[in-house]
Amino acid sequence: MNSSFLQVVAIAAGLAITSPALAVTASAKVATVNGVVISKAQVDVIIKEQAQQGTPDSEEQRAAIADRLVELEILAQEARKKELGKSAELKAQLEILRMQAFANAYVQDFAKNHPVSDAAAKSEYDRLRAESGGKDYKARHILLDTEDEAKGIIARLKLGEKFEDLAKVSRDTGTKGKGGELDWNTANGYVKPFSDAMLKLEKGEYTDTPVQTQFGWHVIRLDGTRPAQYPEFNEVKAQLKQNLQQPELQKAIKALRDKAKIEMH
Repeated sequence: MNSSFLQVVAIAAGLAITSPALAVTASAKVATVNGVVISKAQVDVIIKEQAQQGTPDSEEQRAAIADRLVELEILAQEARKKELGKSAELKAQLEILRMQAFANAYVQDFAKNHPVSDAAAKSEYDRLRAESGGKDYKARHILLDTEDEAKGIIARLKLGEKFEDLAKVSRDTGTKGKGGELDWNTANGYVKPFSDAMLKLEKGEYTDTPVQTQFGWHVIRLDGTRPAQYPEFNEVKAQLKQNLQQPELQKAIKALRDKAKIEMH
């Protein structure tokens, strides 16, 4: 189970500690535990969260969630018997979960009432495509702590040592075992100092001076270019809409903060 699934399960189970069974119709029940109802609505909440993480809805998945909720309710009931709900730590945990649930509800309501049009998303898609320059780049890099270390790597390259071998000393643990190889990416997929230096290279060339970014000092080699491979608009439309909506959401949150009486202790 991923962490987001566990968080939603915790909300469903945790809130039940302070709020025993709700009145629901028989058809909305998936189980009862010592008279306490496990509802279809609780399962639906978790199914929705999992769907956002790419897990499809299925009868098997619903059965597994229901079984987990039964287990959690058993443990919750035992916790109440032991009066563990009086613990200040548990009360704090439940209050955080309550706030998260309401905050998520606000965000979902905001998204529903401030929709981003398909036209706006398409305009953003076209803008990003235009900014990409129409090319993908295949590069390698060696990341060092200091400029002098990077200069030393460049000197060794000039003496004929292989870039792939020297990449073993790179600070980038994700690429050092692959000879410094990076995935295909557009120029604006890299931080600006990196892309600026890379764009000056011809295929097979490496930077003859170290390139500094917020990550450290890079030695970069360009291995090749190709026409940019773009996802179809419909594949990224939902993400584009979310990205466009985010500044408006942050503006709304700031307005709420500005109106709130906040006293830090």
